[in-house]
Amino acid sequence: MPEPTLVQRLARFTADETADTVPDDVIASVRQRVLDILGIAAAATALPTSRAALSLVADQGGAPHARAIGLAHKVPAAQAAFANGVLAHSLDYDDTHLPSVLHPSASVVPAALATAERTAASGSQLAAAVAVGLEVCVRLGMAGYDREAGNSLFFERGQHATSICGAIASAATAAKLLNLDAEGIAHAMGVAVSMASGVIEANRTGGTVKRIHCGWAAHAGVTAADLAERGLTGPPTVLEGRFGFFEAFLGGNFHPAELLDGLGERWEVPGIFFKPYPANHFTHAGIDAARRLRAGGLDPDDVAGLHLSVAAPTVRTIGEPIEVKRAPDTGYQAQFSGPYTVVAGLLGGSGLGLGLDDFTDELAGDPRRRALMQRVSVGSDPRLDEIFPWQFPAVLRAVTHDGHERVEEVLVNRGGPDDPLSDDELARKFSDNAARAVDRDAIDRIVDTALRLDELDDTDALTAPLAGIT
Repeated sequence: MPEPTLVQRLARFTADETADTVPDDVIASVRQRVLDILGIAAAATALPTSRAALSLVADQGGAPHARAIGLAHKVPAAQAAFANGVLAHSLDYDDTHLPSVLHPSASVVPAALATAERTAASGSQLAAAVAVGLEVCVRLGMAGYDREAGNSLFFERGQHATSICGAIASAATAAKLLNLDAEGIAHAMGVAVSMASGVIEANRTGGTVKRIHCGWAAHAGVTAADLAERGLTGPPTVLEGRFGFFEAFLGGNFHPAELLDGLGERWEVPGIFFKPYPANHFTHAGIDAARRLRAGGLDPDDVAGLHLSVAAPTVRTIGEPIEVKRAPDTGYQAQFSGPYTVVAGLLGGSGLGLGLDDFTDELAGDPRRRALMQRVSVGSDPRLDEIFPWQFPAVLRAVTHDGHERVEEVLVNRGGPDDPLSDDELARKFSDNAARAVDRDAIDRIVDTALRLDELDDTDALTAPLAGIT
């Protein structure tokens, strides 16, 4: 009998795991991630791009399977997954796996919620499906990660690994919730490979298309699972084959051990980093350093200069060109600015330290912030290069007008496994986000429900308070 192929191994893992076999810390992590995604999605309903996606979904019609957050009436599961995936990824606030720099929850959780609602799955079934989907997503991303070069091979080719790997992982998640066996799950994943997509040129030259990537991945996953349930099949060598996924996307350069080593024994899920701040992850340690300086009594008006040191590969994202990073035109541009985020850490604050209200167009143009940003420089530090990309460390050096120097080092990212966010902290983040769309009673109900996820008889209560909020 031939050895199982890669997709068959992943499908068997997906089929076999249940809430009883998944480790407790993984289930606890899943509860938090579902809560996190629901809050981000609620906050994102106000964006013009979100309104466009929700309008498109509303116009499609179809069977009332599941809720698209913001719409009053249920829509087909694939359409709900699309809408919620768009919302989940639109604020740059969703979780991140390092070093792959994948955002796995923004596609897997929407696909799972939509399918669970359609199938009336229990909370424990939903939790197990999200757990295996996140694990599959991260392992696919790491199979395309070059540890020696310290970079994702997907990104080097202009491919958005988040949505590409997310489509396949979402298919595994949705197929599990449809109660397909291992063979059926493998077919769903095999079908989804032909649907996986995502190009990241918008990161360089503009455009809002990246906001739909996780929605499209979730939609592809749910659709692929539906087709597999109806008898459509995928190739057994869809991942490693001569014309398979890794050949087509990465020219055959991949690491199968990342997919299989410790599968079902060593879980990556608890190590996925939550974002405490709605900004590019490369800026977070600098924010924390600024907040520590502020807590230590530094008066921003006394600052003559600030130098932010980060790992060399991140300078181009948050520090170049410096004249642009010192004068962002919009709140969105401010999310990718080292100078702005340091200044926001010194002057702003809400939620877990900084929240969405700290990244508005008005504050990006605020004269006091603009003046302070002119005193911020950004550079690299070889010592930090040794830590990157397992963390995104920073050192912030402040010099006051009277010549005194203050230095803060943040070598571990808040929200990761070495400095985790508690249930209470994630509930505060959820509240700060969801309060833009729903009242306190709804917030409390969702928090209570999500943090008891695996105890629920059904999952309807997770999304019901978020219906019709646009």
